[in-house]
Amino acid sequence: MKKTVSWMVMGLLCLFIAAAAFGAQGVKRQVKVISWSRCLSQRGEFYSGDEAIRIADNVLLYQRDSGGWAKGIDMARVLSEDDKARIRGSKNRGDSILDNGATHTQIRYLAKVYSASRLERFKQGFVKGVDYLFEAQYDNGGWPQRYPNPSGYSRHITFNDGAMIGAMSVLRDIAEKKDGYTFVDEDRRRKAKEAVREGIECTLKCQIVVDGKLTAWCQQHDEKTFEPRPARTYEKISICGGESIGIVKFLMSVDNPNKEIIDSIQSAVAWFDRVKLTGIRQINKPDQSERGYDKVIIEDATAPPIWARFYEIGTNRPIFCGRDGKIKYTMAEIEHERRTGYSWYGYGPAELLARDYPTWQKKWAPKKNVLKN
Repeated sequence: MKKTVSWMVMGLLCLFIAAAAFGAQGVKRQVKVISWSRCLSQRGEFYSGDEAIRIADNVLLYQRDSGGWAKGIDMARVLSEDDKARIRGSKNRGDSILDNGATHTQIRYLAKVYSASRLERFKQGFVKGVDYLFEAQYDNGGWPQRYPNPSGYSRHITFNDGAMIGAMSVLRDIAEKKDGYTFVDEDRRRKAKEAVREGIECTLKCQIVVDGKLTAWCQQHDEKTFEPRPARTYEKISICGGESIGIVKFLMSVDNPNKEIIDSIQSAVAWFDRVKLTGIRQINKPDQSERGYDKVIIEDATAPPIWARFYEIGTNRPIFCGRDGKIKYTMAEIEHERRTGYSWYGYGPAELLARDYPTWQKKWAPKKNVLKN
């Protein structure tokens, strides 16, 4: 009898332990852990929860004294006390930047968490970030890649990696009282509207003209003359088929565009149509390299149109460049590391031409369609 009772006690204990473990796992599953790359795409209720607030506190911790943020930081990572102490010691670094989603993403995230939680510290961090954008903007309306004390190519007006468009997009949402930004004071709303207006004017001045015709944009432009400028060794002066997509889409989102904006959009769209490449396809060919593949261009009559990242100004020939800084006219001519470590071709303009432009054209320029039928 004693043995039976003992087994019953042990059985009940095992059930208790299992239930406790299951309960702990259940609690763990209720905590929604997200990556920083998905921080702006969560359901509304997420932003008032503990995980959102934890990440927002990380964002405040990483905010520099200038009001901006550095790039390449996983702001959703769980930080130890040593991590926090180290980060606090880097507040005065001058590495705030606008490309690769930095600064404007953090500003948007703080706005979401403040709107949901109403915790004042997140509003203060948001305001400090917005003021950073005002401070970093040049008098001519452009933004450098880095601020404060930009130097080298980082001082140029930067469209690369969405720097200019990212700054203007969040400021326009503020100016237009979009959902999540209704708490912003009227003085900053007014300044945001003016900053966007000046930014658009700067963007239009940067559009490259060839033989009297507007084309598209370079990744960066001179902060004084608006002329196209190079960046890294393998990023030459060119018309850029990558960054120009985001610029055109932003201009298309302007309500009641004036003639200058309409001409700019239609000229860029016509250029995209002219420079599309047909009959070729990029493939990854397995090899014995560290990456395990090579990027190769093959002939394929069935391939959809593709676009190069960089086009030579005046000839519209695709250009490629390795770390030696010498321009080549085929991707195969540059070294394997740059060939596989950079995006030289893409399909981004296809959606712009097939969907975005026709919709915009019918609404704002119904009498003129620049695309070939």
